[in-house]
Amino acid sequence: MAAHKPVEWVQAVITRFDEQLPIKVGHQNTHTKISTEHNKECLINISKYKFSLVISGLTNILKNVNNMVSCLSSPQQSKDCLRLDETMLVKQLLPEICHFIHTYREGHQHAAELRASASAVLFSLSCNNFNAVFSRISTRLQELTVCSEDNVDVHDIELMQYINVDCSKLKRLLQETVLKFRALKKPAQLAVINSLEKAFWNWVENYPDEFTMLYQRPQADMAEAAEKLFDLVDSFAESAKRKAAVWPLQIILLILCPEILHTISKDTVEESKANKKLFLDNLRKALAGQGGSKQLMESAAIACVKLCKASTYINWEDHSTIFLLVQSIVMDLKALLFNPAKSFWRGTGSQNADVELMMDCFVSCFRINPHNNQHFKVCLASSSPSTFHFVLVNSLHRIITNSHLDWWPKIDAVYCYSGELRFMFSDTLNRVVQGASTHAPLRMTPSLTFKGKMSTSLKFKEKATDLDTRSYKCLLLALVKLIHADPKLMLHNPVKQTPEMQSSTAELITGLVQLVPLTNTTQLSQEAMEALLVLHQPETIELWNPDAPIETFWDIRYSLVTYIIFEELLDPNTVDIEEHLWFVS
Repeated sequence: MAAHKPVEWVQAVITRFDEQLPIKVGHQNTHTKISTEHNKECLINISKYKFSLVISGLTNILKNVNNMVSCLSSPQQSKDCLRLDETMLVKQLLPEICHFIHTYREGHQHAAELRASASAVLFSLSCNNFNAVFSRISTRLQELTVCSEDNVDVHDIELMQYINVDCSKLKRLLQETVLKFRALKKPAQLAVINSLEKAFWNWVENYPDEFTMLYQRPQADMAEAAEKLFDLVDSFAESAKRKAAVWPLQIILLILCPEILHTISKDTVEESKANKKLFLDNLRKALAGQGGSKQLMESAAIACVKLCKASTYINWEDHSTIFLLVQSIVMDLKALLFNPAKSFWRGTGSQNADVELMMDCFVSCFRINPHNNQHFKVCLASSSPSTFHFVLVNSLHRIITNSHLDWWPKIDAVYCYSGELRFMFSDTLNRVVQGASTHAPLRMTPSLTFKGKMSTSLKFKEKATDLDTRSYKCLLLALVKLIHADPKLMLHNPVKQTPEMQSSTAELITGLVQLVPLTNTTQLSQEAMEALLVLHQPETIELWNPDAPIETFWDIRYSLVTYIIFEELLDPNTVDIEEHLWFVS
């Protein structure tokens, strides 16, 4: 059938995929999920030979239903995009993908998933069809240069932040913006400023070698475009409010000009560079609280975090001026972001962005100097706000899972804090389990590792509100993911005796076992199982107690079986012994 009627066969698979979408069938069980995934794999394989038919069919689905577009985001599609005429991309697929990016904002049930999936599709398409996407952006910029309305549609400009850009493509975006920025209305200018900043990070994170090379061999045309745009944006920033909006982009534009950074580090500079030197002076003053505006201080913090983050993609052996600039601001930056007496907060609705900013700062400071860890100790202290704990744990996870540059330090630099992290896990676990269980959890024997940690200064708050409980669950999930990512971090016991090592390992494993049957926190339960599997890898078992790994293994396994059976006797209605014992057999 496939050989003689390819169109009908492809359409049959697409129809079957359409019929199994959640919007058509409602809640999916395991069987329907497997079937849907199978259909997606079929479509991906078919697209290698009949790409245009698959894309046309899926585009029609997108026109008719508001559902996930994740099937399109497979990297395999982009390899064959060259087969598809760019006109067809622009007229058919691209508008539909843009619709999912622009239409679904907060409030829609699947808004975040829709945007993420659509963004992944756009990123894949732009890899081999950059001209099609760039043309859409450029055309909209041109239209807005002659538009007299103040309330304009800037959605197509925002596509900059979702596309794949290498060095040459970033230069094209900068040069296009330089030509049209002055003629744009304020909303369009702000959209360009925000989108270019994200485009820069797309470049750095996807092509880090290119960015590193920029500081070994500066590119005159890149620096020229970046400097021109800096001057245009500087003229735009007439008020404190506008300065706050543009400072994060301005620091990035300076980062793209290594030679200018070196020039303005001197005491005297030529007139054409004076505004760049003044910008850095104002940035330092605002960061230190001398800028006269809370808004400017917050913007300075954002800009300085971006500076620190960018500097980590440059090898310190290159002895670049950017490192001297980082050294001049990093202490004030950490004092502002990691002050337990006065948390950094930009207002209602900014919490997620503030946490992300603190994480970027934490990770960047670690990569700059892993041994300058005062902010680490602040985040680890139990007297600090819960946000600090969350930032700490998630930053450590990012350090473990994203460490692809040779000069980035590894997580073993903080293994010395494993005891404090285990205490945080134990304390957070007990609070979550107490809130989720109908009876008080079986108290584990306190590990000798933690006895010295149980001082008043290290005890977490005794009473928890509902908000605190949700925070504890988020923190516990992050801690379990951390164990899964690198069990050595929690198993490290550098100077402990054999009984202490065995006790701390037993407490850690028993704690994870407690999470497995929690039905009201499925993600936490699943992550706990994954962490247990990692802990039971042969090479990890040896770390349970390096002095006596086999004896420790069997002692802990026996203790776990006894503990699980006792839990079953305590409350057979809430404890499923099979779920507890799934990994023991």
